[in-house]
Amino acid sequence: MLQISATARLHFSLLSEQDAALFFEVDQDAEVMRYINGGKLTSMQTIVEVMLPRMAQYRDTERGYGIWQVRRSDDNAYLGWVLIRPMGFNSKKPSTNDVEIGWRFKREYWGRGYASEAAAAVAEAVLAHNGNVQFLSAIAMPDNAGSIGVMRKLGMQFIKRFLHRDALGDVDAVLYRSSVNGAEYAG
Repeated sequence: MLQISATARLHFSLLSEQDAALFFEVDQDAEVMRYINGGKLTSMQTIVEVMLPRMAQYRDTERGYGIWQVRRSDDNAYLGWVLIRPMGFNSKKPSTNDVEIGWRFKREYWGRGYASEAAAAVAEAVLAHNGNVQFLSAIAMPDNAGSIGVMRKLGMQFIKRFLHRDALGDVDAVLYRSSVNGAEYAG
């Protein structure tokens, strides 16, 4: 099983179906959910019936795909999570060379560099372990300046604005991407 090395401030563990309460905890702030679904809080029923089964579809402990719990090392405070999975995981043809990264943190921990630090640690470990991956991608709503800032800190570049189609609902989005080992994107 792939492990993510601790950083100077953070440590990580892969979430499982038994961690519904941690997902629920982050999703109970309208500001956290603002750029996910317009600010609607996630019910425990939705987490159990929708989010956990979706996570189980792409969770792969050997590759490091899944949702990584992020905790602060000095006091073990739960800050939020970082997701990493194949792009298009819920389509007929998930990508084998492009991985999507995303994050969700409690609002009290915003603006301290935790999301950038955690996403960089997860991306570095997963990309180093999966030699076939050529691209790291992220999607956000166009006015989500915080997430776009994290994407830029990860070295990602704006690719396009588009209608992101998802089983949970279609949303106006921007796509940012970086290449791994100088790969050229043809799509």
